[in-house]
Amino acid sequence: MSETRARPVPKPGILDIHAYVPGKDSAPEGVKLHKLSANETPFGASPRAREAIAAVADRLEIYPDGQATALKAAIAEVHGLNTRNILCGNGSDELLGLIAQAFLAPGDEAIHSEHGFLVYANYIRAAGATPVVAPERDERTDVDAVLAAVTGRTKVVFIANPNNPTGTYLPFDEVRRLQQGLPPHVLLVLDAAYAEYVRRNDYSAGLELASEVENVVMTRTFSKVHGLASLRVGWMYGPEAVIDALDRFRGPFNINAMAIVAGAAAIRDRAHVARSVEHNLTWVERLTRELGSLGLRVTPSVGNFLLVHFPDETGRTAADADAYLTQRGFILRRVTAYGFPNALRMTVGSAEANEGVLSALREFLAR
Repeated sequence: MSETRARPVPKPGILDIHAYVPGKDSAPEGVKLHKLSANETPFGASPRAREAIAAVADRLEIYPDGQATALKAAIAEVHGLNTRNILCGNGSDELLGLIAQAFLAPGDEAIHSEHGFLVYANYIRAAGATPVVAPERDERTDVDAVLAAVTGRTKVVFIANPNNPTGTYLPFDEVRRLQQGLPPHVLLVLDAAYAEYVRRNDYSAGLELASEVENVVMTRTFSKVHGLASLRVGWMYGPEAVIDALDRFRGPFNINAMAIVAGAAAIRDRAHVARSVEHNLTWVERLTRELGSLGLRVTPSVGNFLLVHFPDETGRTAADADAYLTQRGFILRRVTAYGFPNALRMTVGSAEANEGVLSALREFLAR
């Protein structure tokens, strides 16, 4: 007679989570790698950020400032904000997770858009709550669909603006309409990881709205335009009551010393940011045009990446294109998990990388 051995069991919801799988980051041996799968900047970090890191390298035995005072001050200076409304995190991902833990409980619901960032559903489930998917329209967040999904159990709405992997965005008047349509106790989270790249007159990252009302927060990251992905630095702006709640149970030293000084230096280096944004604007326009001339549909993007759709034909699918490009060292992102089984997401890379992808796809489609 066998006995069933007892063992620790995670709380409900944890084993329903599918672990986040990053994009590929390797090419066949002997082939030059062009990693265009993670939306990293081709310009790297600001030289000022690198200098700042070097300056603290001989003090690694000392705990960092638990309040990330210098980083908050730099963010406040650049954006004209009050430091009391800023919270810094180990990437904006940590802040999104803290929001879920603080404002969601078993029986609650949280809404995200159909093709939204995969971690939203994971954090919602980890908090014991239920993720609710709002259908998109034309690969863009649909405000009416989000509002229609609200029930008495809804506590949080996560919106990526711009969205990854589509690159589409909600104009500010639509964001405001969404906020006005939500019950005042429902927290609207505006994930603006790609905000620095957007150059549209009708776009706002959400700082103004988060300053005006009590149920909106905005998150940002240093991983994209600032080139500090390996240091994991993010920040949030919102009402003091929300900031206070999260500050009570975040890790006491959740931002390391190098991240603090590098982030402060990077956000002040406006010339480095401007150079990166200009490069991106030029190449988003050109890549969209030239990929379209090859017969590939490209979702209009305001981010530093493009969602490229492939024909549903044997030998010409996204999977076929991915294999072809990988053999030549061009690593793009499969986005099947996001609901796009026949598309690839391409990060805007260096001129060499971008030209290489265009050339390789011409050859691929001409076979």
